Amino acid sequence: MERVDLSNSTNLSRIVYGMWRLADDSDISTKHIDDKINSCLDQGITTFDQAAVYGSYNAEALFGNVIKANPGLRNRIEIVTKCGIVNPSERYSNISVSHYDTSREHINDSVEASLKNMSTDYIDLLLIHRQNPFMDHNETGRALDDLVSSGKVREVGVSNFKPWDFNLLQSGMNTQLVTNQIELSLTANDAFTNGDLAFHQERSTPVMAWSPLGGGKLMTDESSLGETLDKTATKQNVDRAAVVVAWLLAHPAKICPVMGTNNLDRIAKISDAMSFNMDLETWFELYTATFNTGEMPWRLP
Repeated sequence: MERVDLSNSTNLSRIVYGMWRLADDSDISTKHIDDKINSCLDQGITTFDQAAVYGSYNAEALFGNVIKANPGLRNRIEIVTKCGIVNPSERYSNISVSHYDTSREHINDSVEASLKNMSTDYIDLLLIHRQNPFMDHNETGRALDDLVSSGKVREVGVSNFKPWDFNLLQSGMNTQLVTNQIELSLTANDAFTNGDLAFHQERSTPVMAWSPLGGGKLMTDESSLGETLDKTATKQNVDRAAVVVAWLLAHPAKICPVMGTNNLDRIAKISDAMSFNMDLETWFELYTATFNTGEMPWRLP
């Protein structure tokens, strides 16, 4: 499995396993989750994406049960998690309105809870989950800097930030933000032309892509895009998922897709995308099909 460098000391597997649906599975036993993790490791997928809020604040602990039962596992994986979303829940029983909180106090409390829940003493990559319109960038930046200095967090980044929000937070920090996790897929493709991806490509900042399968809709699409996906998949004897992920992997920006299926059979095939030969014409054939017009959103001369 290809690796992507975030810094001189930290890298991720090119494909990341996302755990946002972990608590939604019909089987949340430690053994079943361990089976998912081992299936990923067998393919060289060593990076696991979490967030404090996933599974109504329960997904990190489910993951942590596996780490606790297999102490040697921690040295074989990279843990990504996020903070900053506060929802009414058992953890936050005293609040009535969902909101963002990027204060020093909340970030520190969230990290401490994540470390405890995941049975680890450090997080490889901490992301601010969403841009907070009430963010004090200097306070947030200093909190992130201090977490890195303490060794509790190795690298920091953001999720769902626009370029100007990224720059604002970075201006209040000494530590470099190393990634932005954004929605990116064949159908959520605005980032390819609106400047979001170009911003990070210019800075050699790898981008993590959440919902690369379009929330699963790309697997059942019956439009011209679906027909093109099936035709392309048949040529190289893979399924649609491999084509969709390979389309992202082919881009020179070094996009890291975050795959979130709970199905063990599908997990076992995630790495098929790495062997898919995505040439330039195929890339544009798929991109053009997303507009369902037979034409790209610009005119060729």
